[in-house]
Amino acid sequence: MKQFIPILDWLPRYKRSYLKGDVQSGLTVAIMLVPQGMAYGLLAGLPPIYGLYASLFSLVLYAVFGTSRELSVGPAAIVSMLVAAGIFSLGEDLSTTEMVSIAVSIALLAGIMQFLLGVFRLGVLVNFLSHPVIAGFASAAAFIIAFSQLKHLLGIPLQRSNNIFVLAGDAIEHIGQLHWITLGISVVSIIIIQGLKRISKSIPTALIVVLFGTLAVVGFNLDQQGVAVIGKVPDGLPPFAWPDLSADRILSIWPIAVTICIISFIESVAIAKTMGRQQSSPRIDPNQELIALGITKIGGAFFQAFPTSGSFSRSAIHVESGAKTGISSLISALIIVLTLLFFTEWFYYLPKAVLAAIIISAVINLVDYKEARHLWSADRRDFWTMLTTFVATLLLGIQNGVLMGVLLSLAIMVYRNSRPHIAVLGQLPNSRRYRSISRFSNARQHEEVLIVRFDAQLYFGNADYFRDEIERLVAREGRALQLFILDASSIHDIDTTGAEALGEVIEILQGRNIRFFISGVVGPARDALSRHGLMQVIGERNQFIQIHDAVEYYHTAADAADSSWTPDALQTNEPKKKKRK
Repeated sequence: MKQFIPILDWLPRYKRSYLKGDVQSGLTVAIMLVPQGMAYGLLAGLPPIYGLYASLFSLVLYAVFGTSRELSVGPAAIVSMLVAAGIFSLGEDLSTTEMVSIAVSIALLAGIMQFLLGVFRLGVLVNFLSHPVIAGFASAAAFIIAFSQLKHLLGIPLQRSNNIFVLAGDAIEHIGQLHWITLGISVVSIIIIQGLKRISKSIPTALIVVLFGTLAVVGFNLDQQGVAVIGKVPDGLPPFAWPDLSADRILSIWPIAVTICIISFIESVAIAKTMGRQQSSPRIDPNQELIALGITKIGGAFFQAFPTSGSFSRSAIHVESGAKTGISSLISALIIVLTLLFFTEWFYYLPKAVLAAIIISAVINLVDYKEARHLWSADRRDFWTMLTTFVATLLLGIQNGVLMGVLLSLAIMVYRNSRPHIAVLGQLPNSRRYRSISRFSNARQHEEVLIVRFDAQLYFGNADYFRDEIERLVAREGRALQLFILDASSIHDIDTTGAEALGEVIEILQGRNIRFFISGVVGPARDALSRHGLMQVIGERNQFIQIHDAVEYYHTAADAADSSWTPDALQTNEPKKKKRK
């Protein structure tokens, strides 16, 4: 039970000395989360109060089921934008009730997916999004999010869309209707947030601009001069309601639910690992994290909560404020409850421009230009991967951009595995070590001997490449070649197609009267050789632990000196067949 409900493990060991840090962190995060949660509710295309509903249940449920004490879960920019994309994909003239229903259904379906992935320990499947793909997607999402807030920042009417070019064109068309007071509130809010962040990241900048904006509206009657405000916010806790998960609804929302399932998990685990390393905390369990994040979405969906994720900014504040355990999140949830019960009327005059400014300030850091610069100098392939995902997300939209990123990651993985590194080896002077002759200028090849290392598993994806490259290398050596040694120390697995390719290589060498030795085969690969009958084809005395053993045996075999060969090279874990009587 402690494995699946971690709070049962750490709560009985709770120390009184933890309370001060947890209370301080809980209050600080709540002060930050109330305005930010409302901003992300607006970003998701919903009334801002739904951001508080999502905040409440994610805090409570993650504290019970999560494994990271550093992670703060709640509404997040990218996931909120994905929710908006899912809603708008089903129609642009939906009522608020319909939009809330769709958002809640997305949360439930995405939560079920995450929960099942965690239960069946399939967290590894979400690793098919490479870091350059995530960076490209997040950078493009930041631009889309920023453009989606233009109507609130500028006070102009814009159509609902997740296409950055549609939004930009619409903004240019309506620029004559720019509301200067709204623009002034937006600019001042952003300046205050960015300025205070430079002083200290622990300052509740969102709360400060909320107070500034609200007081400005009340003091100067700006709502009567065209400044859009939140208006009446319902008080009380969200009611229990059964989400719509009919067959028609599932068919319409499953693509965005899958996207949120993947993105929210990757984002949350990345934050938890980063914060955990900084605090030297115990390693998190990715599969339990999937279960925890799934439960936060499932449980919240029954109380009007849209999908949530880990937040880097709130997690950083969470740690810096002294959080020790999940009690800090429960304290934050308590503040949210009190806000919903007693203080919602205070938000009536809150300008939407302030919430938009909070969103803009939050997504600025998503544009990862530093990573792009690093990839350009370190690995051009990864740079082009990042750029392709960035452009695809801008042109095709967030949902299709993620799909493109997944396909691109898989394509890159397949391509790299299909053409792994192959090195020709030579002996370093006065040693038993062998290294690539292209990297070590003092490595010398033995006459009549070609030694090749294959740096990947040998499977159906690269079997033809393996055979063709060895044929090419052997042909290059010409008739002087008498011995071919395969250094298999980097081949950790061999499937049926790979075994057939290796058998074909042996036949090719035998047809040219070239001996074949193999060295350094690791245990799983030896088991595979045994299963496919290749140990007999290779020959017992042609298999070695070290390359130098193979070379020495070849040079001294005429003198019957067997000291360089050992039967350990033949050891497998395959069950031996019983001999028939």
